[in-house]
Amino acid sequence: MAELDEFMTAPDFWDDQEAAQTVINESNGLKEQVNVFLELEEEYENLEVSYELVKEEADEELEKELEAGVKELISRLNDFELQLLLSEPYDKNNAILELHPGAGGTESQDWASMLLRMYTRWSEQRGFKVETMDYLPGDEAGVKSVTLLIKGHNAYGYLKAEKGVHRLVRISPFDSSGRRHTSFVSCEVMPELDDNVEIDIRTEDLKVDTYRASGAGGQHINTTDSAIRITHLPTNTVVTCQSERSQIKNRDQAMKMLKAKLYQLEIEKQQQELAEIRGEQKEIGWGSQIRSYVFHPYSLVKDHRTSFEIGNTNAVMDGDLDGFINAYLRSSLKM
Repeated sequence: MAELDEFMTAPDFWDDQEAAQTVINESNGLKEQVNVFLELEEEYENLEVSYELVKEEADEELEKELEAGVKELISRLNDFELQLLLSEPYDKNNAILELHPGAGGTESQDWASMLLRMYTRWSEQRGFKVETMDYLPGDEAGVKSVTLLIKGHNAYGYLKAEKGVHRLVRISPFDSSGRRHTSFVSCEVMPELDDNVEIDIRTEDLKVDTYRASGAGGQHINTTDSAIRITHLPTNTVVTCQSERSQIKNRDQAMKMLKAKLYQLEIEKQQQELAEIRGEQKEIGWGSQIRSYVFHPYSLVKDHRTSFEIGNTNAVMDGDLDGFINAYLRSSLKM
């Protein structure tokens, strides 16, 4: 904290505003951690005093207060421990989150829009900022694809728990016969990488296309060819960005997204090699969903990796994801 505070007093600190904001976010994150630790320490000391008093003289009311205080402290310590355990190299970074509907047309596209709302709500509840980098609306309803940049301390650390296929079972509002439908949406999550991270991208390996933005809202939509699509030919990785008015800014953002995707591909390659060494068999595809959201014939959201489940589907769709994220992160730390 002291090093960052000193760094922020440098005369040229604000020359690069984006880099400056990254430093400020890191500083604020550390200060928040220290403040929470000091609060927990103070609460622990207060409970110790109460415990000594209860030992000396029986007091039923004080004993009840002590028990409630200990339960509250344990809960807060568990949450604090989880934050400290997010110590992977890019856990503290912003997150790039993409949603892609599977087969199923309008029904799957509508499911993607429901997940978009869910992640937006969750982010806002945590005080994270959400920016729409790319948005392709569905033909009748929902979205064909969407890319979000979620800004906040540990955004990637938390949201990496959401990477995978999400399955919905419900009576479709788009089916006049009222039949039950199953829909799938793939969620991709990558850390936003800064310029200090070296990812080798050769200019000759890139195909760059410009086109008119098609997203919802914004006066610049459909007025200029400002949207950018970049294809990395060796890996056939495609990124698009249309959030900025300027083609140059969209290109810069698209390059950041490409860097994040190529980094993610490299990590997945390493994990696959490790799995092969260990002899693990991991299925990848629509059948290997991480979580099921059942609206009919009963209400249940269940994570298949941890068996954590919630019966209140409305709460989950309103952004109540912390239970799922915490269960996944704790289980992955034990592996």
